[in-house]
Amino acid sequence: MNATAYDPWNYSQSLGYTADRADSASLVGYHVEATDGSIGKIDEASTEVGASYIVVDTGPWIFGSKVMLPAGVIASIDTAGEKVFVNRTKDEIKDAPEYDADLRDDSVYRDKVSTYYAGRAPR
Repeated sequence: MNATAYDPWNYSQSLGYTADRADSASLVGYHVEATDGSIGKIDEASTEVGASYIVVDTGPWIFGSKVMLPAGVIASIDTAGEKVFVNRTKDEIKDAPEYDADLRDDSVYRDKVSTYYAGRAPR
């Protein structure tokens, strides 16, 4: 398997962001930038190995909804600027499966989310 293959539920090793850094470097509150502009702020972040994600509060951009993004779509993290850059467009994120906090850990829901993002090549 290619070492750079898309791994939806883990942070890329190149980010330097791992579960052991979670307490000292929480991403909650960071602004999120898609390839074509800002999409909101991180409301929740998980660093669980094999199940990492961020939940973004999109504010008025998608009428105040939230979206769940697998950690694998994160392209870079700017800790000084408190920004997370994802390698997907705003439309790709807007059209993603609807976020449901009750299903966040459900395997069928996670499969749906990971399949959706896997079908869109990283930018």
